[in-house]
Amino acid sequence: MSRRPAICDLFERAALAGGRVCGIDEAGRGPLAGPVVAAAVILDVDRRINGLRDSKQLTAARREQLAERIRARAVAWAIAEASVEEIDALNILQATLLAIGRAMAGLRVAPDYALIDGNQMPRLPIPGRAIVSGDALEPAISAASILAKTARDALMRDFDREHPGYGFAQHMGYATPEHLDCLQRFGPCVLHRRSFAPVRGLTLGSADDHHVA
Repeated sequence: MSRRPAICDLFERAALAGGRVCGIDEAGRGPLAGPVVAAAVILDVDRRINGLRDSKQLTAARREQLAERIRARAVAWAIAEASVEEIDALNILQATLLAIGRAMAGLRVAPDYALIDGNQMPRLPIPGRAIVSGDALEPAISAASILAKTARDALMRDFDREHPGYGFAQHMGYATPEHLDCLQRFGPCVLHRRSFAPVRGLTLGSADDHHVA
């Protein structure tokens, strides 16, 4: 039997005891438009936040309430993004890792251990563990999920005002029937990921500067 899980478990227990476990999650890997956003959170074990869970299981109003509490009570938190241009240049996986690295670098307190949602542990400067459905199981990952989701949604609402007509404030860039219909009618705008189908297959023309009235 490999000793690595036991070693990682020792790291995790020590980090938990010291209050330096960092939860990491992202929002926006799947959409056709907008950046991918990552968050990193170190929760304060002495300032419990009730109701933390996967952001997708919460209403928008509840997410906003919890995001405010997380920002107020966490030992440290940071949010970062990778742009549409970086997604198209690097691919979505590498852009997501870039956003995660930026979020971790933005923490004002250095973590000792990382818990990340998913089934693969990315290369990080600290030891850690990937947890399938971690955003529903680990409070620190849930907190990161909530911060990433609320931050990205706010960005997409701002983008909706800058690029009206696509409905970004409603679908947040995801491939809903309404969004796909807008793509067919108006063509992509600067927020669309050219490396993603069906955006890739559309004629761009002068759509980069297009604003729908």
